[in-house]
Amino acid sequence: MTDFDPKELLAGSRLGVLATIKANGLPQLSPVTPFYDREAGKIYVSVTDGRAKTANVRRDPRAALEVTSSDGRRWATAEGAVELIGPGDDPDGPEVDALVEYYRRAAGEHPDWTEYRSVMVADRRVLLVLDVGHVYGQSIG
Repeated sequence: MTDFDPKELLAGSRLGVLATIKANGLPQLSPVTPFYDREAGKIYVSVTDGRAKTANVRRDPRAALEVTSSDGRRWATAEGAVELIGPGDDPDGPEVDALVEYYRRAAGEHPDWTEYRSVMVADRRVLLVLDVGHVYGQSIG
């Protein structure tokens, strides 16, 4: 039996729950599609400007991301400071380039990058970058 590595679970997960801090101090939870760059120690998530999680992070730039294995027997949480990149007004600008890089690393090539870039601007998408300061988790059984 191998030792459980919560960072490995983070790296392999494409569905997680992002926790940000509401103005009243309570957590706000959102399902998200994360990409964990283990070498850089960062988690990337595409979010929409104007949503609760984005507003929360602009006010208090701290967050946590939790992922669970498909059988529910392992979980991992990453915590850290957050930076937001975007939204961008130019489909060929650096803010949208960052979202393209996120998509490529998380999902591969898109069938129509021109359309993707246009949608990122129209939807006011923002790249949330969680600088992982602490990771913990557990394997049950």
